[in-house]
Order: sequence, then C-alpha cells, then structure tokens
Amino acid sequence: MLAPSIQQTSRVDHLLIAKMVAHGSRVLDVGCGDGALLQLLADTKDVDGRGIEVSRERVNACVARGLSVVQGDADRDLFDYPDDAFDYAILSLTIQATHQPKAVLEQLLRIGRNAIVSFPNFGHWQVRGRLLLTGRMPVTENLPEAWYVSPNAHLCTIKDFADLCKVVDARVEQAVAFNAWGRQLGTWLPLTVHNMMGEKAVFMLTRRGPA
Repeated sequence: MLAPSIQQTSRVDHLLIAKMVAHGSRVLDVGCGDGALLQLLADTKDVDGRGIEVSRERVNACVARGLSVVQGDADRDLFDYPDDAFDYAILSLTIQATHQPKAVLEQLLRIGRNAIVSFPNFGHWQVRGRLLLTGRMPVTENLPEAWYVSPNAHLCTIKDFADLCKVVDARVEQAVAFNAWGRQLGTWLPLTVHNMMGEKAVFMLTRRGPA
C-alpha cells in the first residue's frame, strides 16, 4: 500500500504502473522525463532502475537526483539493448510521440520480460465531442498543445492500441482505463465503454510463447 503523500503527489498512471511492478525488479523507463516514475519505483519497490530520455536537460536533472539515466531516442536506441535485459520495459505517456510505435513496442517486448505502456486515449468522449462540434483537432487537459506544436505524432484510441497488441503478438496481462479523476473503470465493462469513458490507459504486456 502506497503512502497517502505519495498517492497525492504522483501521476495516476505512475501509481498504476507502480502497482504492476514487482519488488526488487530490473526496470527500464523509456522516455523517463524528469525521472518521477523511476524515483517512485525506487522509493516504493526498491527496483534496479535505468532510464533513457531524449532531452539532455532532463537527463541532467535525473542524474542530479541520483538516478541512472542516459540520453537516447526510443525510435533509434532500443535496438542496442540485449534480449530480456529487464523485468519491465516501461513507456509512460510516450508511445504517441514516437515515430514508429509498432517498432518501439516490439523492442519493449524484446528487451523486457514485461512491457508496460500508458497513453492518452483519443477515443475519449470529450475528444470526440470537441472534434464533432468544432471540426478541429481537440485541445484538452490531457492533450494541451495545438496540433502544430504537439509532440504527439501518433495519437490512438484504446481500441487502436488493443489492435496493435494483436499485431505484435503480445498478450495483455492487465489493462486499466481511468477517468479524469483517476478513478479506474471496471474491468468487467466492455472495451467500447473503456474506449469512450477512459481518458488514459495502462497496459501490461508479455510476449506470447511458441504455439
């Protein structure tokens, strides 16, 4: 159980990811940003954590916090890691900003025994409504930038990501959608409801074994 102070200050998807990660495991956080998730996992799960981040300024900030982070690009540099190098390869709110999401997901599944991916859901009812009513790319709290400055190159819906999991032959071990208040949607609800009501989602995946 995470301390109340941690739950109040951490991102909702980070908290959900932390629940999925086993204590003492080896973790690679791809696109780790300011290192908040790595720090959370170190503090609460005692992980052996590594990070990769494209921004030099953010890398320096992570290193200053004592985190093991190197500069790198998810689209180019994941190929350098050996198979099964980590127990978990994590991509939090980053896959939509990659140039080749399918290739990146395949690399996560190769590098990690488990892959955990969180992403904003472009199928959320608020996004659909704004697109329908204005005829323009939506700007919301979860998608705050205008289309011409947004880093999001490949926005997707929960259904789209579920389809991609099938394409790369990944097994979905857990899938959680949550709303604006961080409340998880019931796993018993159909995918269509998650796709309509979930603002973000977190998937934990594994490679399928030989048939």
